[in-house]
Amino acid sequence: MSTTDRIGQFFTWLCGGALALNLLLVVGLLLLIGMHGLAYFWQSGVAELQLRGGGRLLGEIHGVEEVPADEAAWEGEQRMRMKIGNRDLYGLDFRWVRESEVEAVTYPEDVVLLERMEWGNFYGRMLELRQAGEVVSRGADSVWSAFPAVHASKMEERAEIEALEAGPIGDVNYQIERLRLDQRRADLEGGADAADRARFGRSETELNQRYESLATQLFAMRDRLADQQVVMEAATGERKAIVVGEIVRCLRPNAMGAIDSLLLYFSRIWEFVSGSPRESNTEGGIFPAIFGTVMMVFLMSFAVVPFGVLAALYLREYAKEGPVVRAVRIAVNNLAGVPSIVFGVFGLGFFVYLIGGTIDQIFYPEALPTPTYGTGGILWASLTLALLTVPVVIVAAEEGLAAVPRIVREGSLALGATKFETIWRVVLPAAAPGILTGMILAMARAAGEVAPLMIVGMVKLAPSLPIDHHFPFVHLERKFMHLGFHVYDVGFQSPNVEASQPLVFATALLLVAVVVAMNLVAVVVRNRVRRGYSTSAV
Repeated sequence: MSTTDRIGQFFTWLCGGALALNLLLVVGLLLLIGMHGLAYFWQSGVAELQLRGGGRLLGEIHGVEEVPADEAAWEGEQRMRMKIGNRDLYGLDFRWVRESEVEAVTYPEDVVLLERMEWGNFYGRMLELRQAGEVVSRGADSVWSAFPAVHASKMEERAEIEALEAGPIGDVNYQIERLRLDQRRADLEGGADAADRARFGRSETELNQRYESLATQLFAMRDRLADQQVVMEAATGERKAIVVGEIVRCLRPNAMGAIDSLLLYFSRIWEFVSGSPRESNTEGGIFPAIFGTVMMVFLMSFAVVPFGVLAALYLREYAKEGPVVRAVRIAVNNLAGVPSIVFGVFGLGFFVYLIGGTIDQIFYPEALPTPTYGTGGILWASLTLALLTVPVVIVAAEEGLAAVPRIVREGSLALGATKFETIWRVVLPAAAPGILTGMILAMARAAGEVAPLMIVGMVKLAPSLPIDHHFPFVHLERKFMHLGFHVYDVGFQSPNVEASQPLVFATALLLVAVVVAMNLVAVVVRNRVRRGYSTSAV
């Protein structure tokens, strides 16, 4: 074997080893995220610690480690990280406990875990069940037996309240706002006549009466929701009366079997995927973030593909090679290296302030100074990311067009087709796999971008989805939530970072799953197209 062959073989093995290492790192990262993310939904046992000083602690043990070296007095000891919950009593969710402080560890079956709408978990024992201040049940077993029926009733009442708020009350508020805008539009157009003012007055009176009636009904339902309470005793002996309607789940973790644990596990996963967030995004579900991410990526794809393909067609099929075309290609390649935050600033100035502000002045003057399109929204975020990813689509589309043999074009032209017909019916279908490859890369990048979106419409919590039953049904001017920003917000901006840390892994795992799912759909479409055009080199 010659020296050149040995050097070539060495670099071949080097490239293969680098690829294997990269794949190993990717798989390792996914396994790390997956283990921590999926473990977030599993319910572990609740330990009761008898301390040597006579105190007690209730909570879940979340790991054991050596005492840090800076605590010299306890060096070499082990300490446990316990999730003690009861934030409204203790002010914190976690506590470190040295093993030397612990006299005994038990797992009593009568310990109850309450998942609440606010203040996180509560660990303790049931004492009483009250209705309107009167005790209806006393004793741990008695209260535990009576609680499921009471809780199911209160969950139905809560669902009715949420339906009333999102349905009739939301519709009335929407109609009141539309009426206000109609009145202001009439004033801007020269003032309403007597008939219009009378009509506006009647409509306003009717809507206000409907709102007052619905508000009275809502307040009565909320009072009824809060009329039943369960009295809990914490490990320290403190008692806390908790409204049954504010409890999401009631569990006895130490008495649960394998089937019950699995059912709980999958119900929590479903809640996480389909529910709305609560407690500053640190609990509950993240469906609005999933919806916002997917909708933004698809809007971006619909915007970037036509522009990218048209640019690639002009550069490859129509433009003559020269200094201008070379400068354009250099500019496109340089755009791919511009920091994403720069695109966000451009989107804010061009899309939001210039285009959105102009739309508001022409079509929505009655809403000013409150902007409609002159503020961040999912439309402007999608267009900003389209600009960010258009270089990827242009380059991939050009490569796909270049892969179509010249003889195919010449054959089409020889049969009498025009250049446009040749491009539309022959070249573009054959280059479709390359174009779809660019779209897949653009979707993958857009789904993970956060920095530009923070400027042009993404928010921590969006009160309503961009789609509802009010005309025009799709509201592209609304702000939205995003999985990438949710990871950042929960991991770094949460008031209780220790409690929300597992949620970061779960959200990151879901973001990876959403990106993979969208890309798989695009890959399947690309492969179907590719099978029809064996000339594609993509």
